[in-house]
Amino acid sequence: MDNYVIVLTLLGVVILLTAWLPMVLRTLPLSLPIFCIMLGILLSWSTLSQVAINPLDNLNLTERLTEIVVIVALMGAGLKLDRPLGWKRWRATWRLLAIAMPVTILAIAVTGWLLLALPLASALLLGAVLAPTDPVLASDVQVGPPGSGDKDEARFALTSEAGLNDGLSFPFVYLAIALVPMQTFDANVLWHWLAVDVVWRLAAGVAIGWIAGRILGFLTFRLPKNARLARTGDGLVALGITLLSYGATELAHGYGFVAVFVSAVTLRSTERQHDFHENLHSFTEQIERLLMMVLMVFFGMIIGEGTLLRAMTIPIISTALIVLFVLRPVIGWLSLGGLRMSVAERGVIGFFGIRGLGSFYYLAFATGLASFGTEETLWATVFLIVLISIVIHGITVTPIMRRLDQAQGRPVE
Repeated sequence: MDNYVIVLTLLGVVILLTAWLPMVLRTLPLSLPIFCIMLGILLSWSTLSQVAINPLDNLNLTERLTEIVVIVALMGAGLKLDRPLGWKRWRATWRLLAIAMPVTILAIAVTGWLLLALPLASALLLGAVLAPTDPVLASDVQVGPPGSGDKDEARFALTSEAGLNDGLSFPFVYLAIALVPMQTFDANVLWHWLAVDVVWRLAAGVAIGWIAGRILGFLTFRLPKNARLARTGDGLVALGITLLSYGATELAHGYGFVAVFVSAVTLRSTERQHDFHENLHSFTEQIERLLMMVLMVFFGMIIGEGTLLRAMTIPIISTALIVLFVLRPVIGWLSLGGLRMSVAERGVIGFFGIRGLGSFYYLAFATGLASFGTEETLWATVFLIVLISIVIHGITVTPIMRRLDQAQGRPVE
């Protein structure tokens, strides 16, 4: 039987499910990624098992596939934020980025060093890979479409955090790569890392993202009416903005993840109330959901194939449980202390630090550039943490967020 025709048929099924399943699963304690993983497991037991992508053997393909879905998700996250950028208005976000993320990186690195016996570079990489929350798989705990309001502090904090921390963890990934060949302390390497990987790449990401957002905002909303991009009503414009801002920033050796989110927020601020934002977000969400479903099916096929699962050990399982149920919840909760937030809101933000495709991207990127010597342990650990995160957070998100909405006096869908 022609596997190509079978794949096309299954792709058609996945596309139809992409449109139908979110409506069906909306009120159930079952998420779309969980369903896709189960589908992938079933497919792995069929004649299609050979198309499963083992990330250890396909680092470049894993990196590129996860890269595209993450940047599309970052554009969507930026477009749906109704709250204008500001120091006070985004206080929870700044706390999560400036306190929770670096402390989480350190805590995970120490855990990896103690439980997994990882050397310094590998331990730091594990922390950098797992600290950022995922903009793709966390859609159920994010704010709604543009214009749906910004009164929900928990959803806003989780959305804005996921939009920015994917790029802000990149310097720590580069530091881990720089530490691999170091036998003794080398100040020149660290100064180069600070100047290039921290200062320049972050500055380039923010600057180019802002410039791209301003220019594209002008072309979309400020040109004479007959020439505006908004007049097309075509959501495809969002994909063009995403790829343009990402590509331009990467060419300048900046952080494209940062640039995409910044450009989306800047574009939104140009004409905040325009209906065209809904078109852009709707198209972005559809593309993101389709790509996510395809990758989650592959994720399930890898589970069914069993290579990474056979690499699981007691230390790896212990590390995964500590990261998900101790480190992120506690550090996230503590970092928000003193803000005008309820204990429940702080708990929700801390607990729903979902790990996902961004972690796979960073790990594929780093292990493709340097040989850490611990690749199997790193992949098995990240793989298990993402799997547990998808299942536990996917099952609990609906009842927990519903309970939070009731406690805050908001309408419950």
